[in-house]
Amino acid sequence: MILEKDSKDSIALASSCLKNGGIAILPTDTVYGFSGIVDVRGEKDLKTDEKIRLIKGRAEDKPLIQLIASPSDIFLYTKQQVPEKLLSKWPGPLTIIVKIKEDSQLSTSLTSIAFRCPGDLWLRKVIAECGRPIYSTSVNRSGFPVLQDFEEIKKEFEAEVDMIVSGTCTGGQPSTIVSLQSDGTIKILRQGSLVL
Repeated sequence: MILEKDSKDSIALASSCLKNGGIAILPTDTVYGFSGIVDVRGEKDLKTDEKIRLIKGRAEDKPLIQLIASPSDIFLYTKQQVPEKLLSKWPGPLTIIVKIKEDSQLSTSLTSIAFRCPGDLWLRKVIAECGRPIYSTSVNRSGFPVLQDFEEIKKEFEAEVDMIVSGTCTGGQPSTIVSLQSDGTIKILRQGSLVL
C-alpha cells in the first residue's frame, strides 16, 4: 500500500499497519526508515525485527534503533540518568543507547537499547498511536547506500513491505548515536546530522 503522509487518515492507517505486525517504510526527520512495532512481554510476539532484517539483509548482532513518541518515554525502559545535555536535543536526530531496566515491558534479551525521539511530529503521533516504541533503520540493503528517492524506494521494496508512506525527510543524514556509559560519560559512536 502506498500512502501520502499528508492524507487525512495517514496516522491511523500507518499505526494500524504497525500494530498488526506489518512492516512500513516511513519518512522521518533524517531519512526514510523501515519500521515495525516492538514486541512487549505478555503479548503475541510479532517479530518485526526479524522481518526487517530479512528484507534488509542485516546481521543479527546489529540491534535496531527504537523510536519513542516523547522524550520522557525513555524512562519507561531505563533507570539510567540521562543528562539534560542529551534530553534537550529531543525531539531530534539523536540516538541514545541506555541500559534496560529488568522490569521493562520490552520483550528482549538485550541489556542495552538505542532510543530516539524523532523531530517529525507526524511520526511521533504514529508512535503514540502504537502505544509502544517502533523499530527504525535506514532503507537500503545492508552494504549498499541509503535510498532517499521515493521512486527508487518504491521500485526496490514495494513488493517486500506492507506500506510505504510518501513524505519529505528534512534531514538527509542519519542520526548521531551516543552511548551513555555507567559512569555517566557520553561516548559518540556515530557522528550524524546532530553535533553535540
